Amino acid sequence: MSGLVLKLGPKERVLINGAVIENGDRRTRLSIVTPNANILRLRDALHPEEVTTPVRRVCYIVQLVLSGDADMEDARVQILRGMEQLSQVFTDPDSRAQLALATDSLVEGQVYQTLKALRALLPREERLLAAARS
Repeated sequence: MSGLVLKLGPKERVLINGAVIENGDRRTRLSIVTPNANILRLRDALHPEEVTTPVRRVCYIVQLVLSGDADMEDARVQILRGMEQLSQVFTDPDSRAQLALATDSLVEGQVYQTLKALRALLPREERLLAAARS
């Protein structure tokens, strides 16, 4: 059996194809066998008031697609434009690799993988912003 395996803690919530699922009192493991299911752990979700940086903005748009609140075709241009802007700032090889992975995933319609690749840039963005403030 292939697919995504979700390990959920007690009372943890996850959004699957627009439905919020809450785990019971024990840890559990779910196997998602439907390809291209839209899944978002709510503990990882960005809230609108947290969207204060360029990487967070692009992540939020991808998150809206995952949650079903935005159409992929409408959001694709915004996401690609945002990633292009990020590539002007993130010039190190590892960040470039993450952006390339995010772009490839988006082109292939792998929205969760796009979000995962972009989220890897969040700590780097925080370091850049902290250095700029200093």
